[in-house]
Amino acid sequence: MFKAKANGITKEVIRLECESVIPTLKAKIIMTLSNLIQQSSDRAEFVKFCKRVEYTIRAWYLLQFEDLMQLFSLFDPVYGAQKLQQQNLTPAEIDVLEQNFLTYLFQVMDKSNFKIVSNEEIDVATAGQYLLNLPITVDESKIDKSLLRKYFADHPQDNLPDFADKYVIFRRGIGIDRTTNFFYLEKVDLIIASIWARLMKRIRLDKIFGKTGRARKKVPTKDEDISEELYVERIRLEKMELSFQNLVTKTTIQEPTFERIIVVYRKSSGGPEKDRGIHVKHFKNIPMADLEIVLPEKKNPGLTPMDWVTFIASAVVGLVAVITSLEMPKADLWVIFAILSTVVGYCAKTYLTFEANMAAYQNLITQSMYEKQLDSGRGTLLHLCDDVIQQEVKEVIIAFFVLMEQGKATSKELDQRCEDLLREEFGESCNFDVDDALAKLEKLKVVNKDPTGKYACVGLARANEIIGVTTEEVVLKAKESTLEC
Repeated sequence: MFKAKANGITKEVIRLECESVIPTLKAKIIMTLSNLIQQSSDRAEFVKFCKRVEYTIRAWYLLQFEDLMQLFSLFDPVYGAQKLQQQNLTPAEIDVLEQNFLTYLFQVMDKSNFKIVSNEEIDVATAGQYLLNLPITVDESKIDKSLLRKYFADHPQDNLPDFADKYVIFRRGIGIDRTTNFFYLEKVDLIIASIWARLMKRIRLDKIFGKTGRARKKVPTKDEDISEELYVERIRLEKMELSFQNLVTKTTIQEPTFERIIVVYRKSSGGPEKDRGIHVKHFKNIPMADLEIVLPEKKNPGLTPMDWVTFIASAVVGLVAVITSLEMPKADLWVIFAILSTVVGYCAKTYLTFEANMAAYQNLITQSMYEKQLDSGRGTLLHLCDDVIQQEVKEVIIAFFVLMEQGKATSKELDQRCEDLLREEFGESCNFDVDDALAKLEKLKVVNKDPTGKYACVGLARANEIIGVTTEEVVLKAKESTLEC
């Protein structure tokens, strides 16, 4: 994240990472690429090739996905305990099985291009506020710490977040969320806070009761053009110049979103029986600044210690000011009234702001449950398994098409050509995973590498012969024969 200047105005900008996921639907890719082939016979062969690639890749992953689903059935938070009891396994054997499940799960997450949220990304995400304005924390006493701690001890990774021993947040894809509203309470809150800050500064109490927060890295400034493909602006009320004039006008705020979020954790055991259930929850379109809404086992928010200190300090300062005014030879009632009004107003503002934020928090939690949460448990795993297959198929099809149409290429050249194709034909920018695509093509035996390091593909008809007739094609042909009879 950095600040950029445009037309003399400083803007808060977040740099977005170019990801490997291909968002375009597989059917659209096949249709578009086949239409680029001139010969109709080749188009038919290409469509057949695409189907055989998908059937073959699906078969490759079938056993791995079956193992994943069978293992999860033992750790399903709802029915897993019953199945574990039927297996008569020892605690040590269960420990091995749950670590095997996590190993399979993390492999699938990696294949689906999900990445673990790092501390740096958490800092950027929580550096501002969007719709959630309450400090949300996790009740760590309700979350198990041994499951993930053991996994990462056996499978160390770089840039793990501080909470990785308790829960893991995976993210994929970046979007933008915009909200347009009057934001009356939020604007009034900011205006009153600004007035109060000036008052505290005037009486030199700002250093004592000023807000403190976690130290963050200094944000650099960039005076250059910003590419829309790599950066997105974060528009917040806190950075706007608010006044009583624009208090009654609608305002649009903007925040980058994580298109997909998956949270993995296990609850701590409250009784003698150890809870073996592993929770896997899937969310969509979560604003970065509101990432806290996906946290597991959240504590009920309340006034922070700093709010209470400010609240009490305001009352004490007001009381001292009133007593001092009354002890003067000529007490000015208007001054006393102004002081009392300011103190009472600020205290009321603190309480009403908390109540408004609490209502907004409850609304966001409800929304996340009914609108933002896509699935959980088995449904999430099934979605991930299918997602892996779809991504792998799209990578293989695109790489083969580029080699077929544009000729030999090195790995680096093929990578660039595939990214150019996605950008020109589908308007998508991504970091194409050329190594994985070539590995699959070599496994299918439809590409060859010459001594100079360049890859070339076989002809379409030959590629279909090499892959051969798949089981799915036999079943479909038998089904068609049955219908004809």
